[in-house]
Amino acid sequence: MDAPLEILVCFAVTQEADVLRPLAAKLPHVRLLLTGVGRTNATQAIHAELARQAPGLVLSSGFAGGLDSALPTGTVLIEADPGFPLTPSLQAAGALAGRFYSSDRIIVSAREKQALGRETGAQAVEMESAVIRAACRARGLPSATVRVISDAADEDLPLDFGAFITPDQRLDHLRLVWALARSPGRVSALWSFRKRLRVAQQRLAAVLGSALGNCAPANCSTAAGSGATGKRS
Repeated sequence: MDAPLEILVCFAVTQEADVLRPLAAKLPHVRLLLTGVGRTNATQAIHAELARQAPGLVLSSGFAGGLDSALPTGTVLIEADPGFPLTPSLQAAGALAGRFYSSDRIIVSAREKQALGRETGAQAVEMESAVIRAACRARGLPSATVRVISDAADEDLPLDFGAFITPDQRLDHLRLVWALARSPGRVSALWSFRKRLRVAQQRLAAVLGSALGNCAPANCSTAAGSGATGKRS
């Protein structure tokens, strides 16, 4: 019997990847890649990884901001290549077909998210998937974006996290802690947001875990699957 295709799952930061680490440790056909935040980091990371060892399938995963007010926090969305093998399994686990917009910055306010949704027709916004999947298309690798809404379209982020991104597009934790120390009133809002993030993480882990855990030669090959959205992030 043939072995399952190797699956590369890309996350921007450790906090996102942690949802899948326990499962990935048990699945030899799944490996994780931390790309860093934003297009520049993601471009460098994915090209280096694909040059080192090309997988059979690629997922861009993690958090996304909601752009559609009908979709609550914890909604998992998939946008995949036509015929992407894992689409049926992901949708069976609860992922909804959607469209992502890749931004060059973090979108903070509900007002801006809702305007962006109307302008682009996308249901969610993130920062890395477009370049990750472009690199995959250049190599003929099937790919999909599978992300969970971490902040709904009608929800402001508790902080402008973009203000704490370094020139090399990494989160400056020291500056973040200092900002909270100077504005203790934001701590409560941030704590509430962290709890909602945890719920979103668990939902994403459940969807990915179901699909990846059941990946076998019969349902995880380049010839299998036909339920993709046909859109590309």
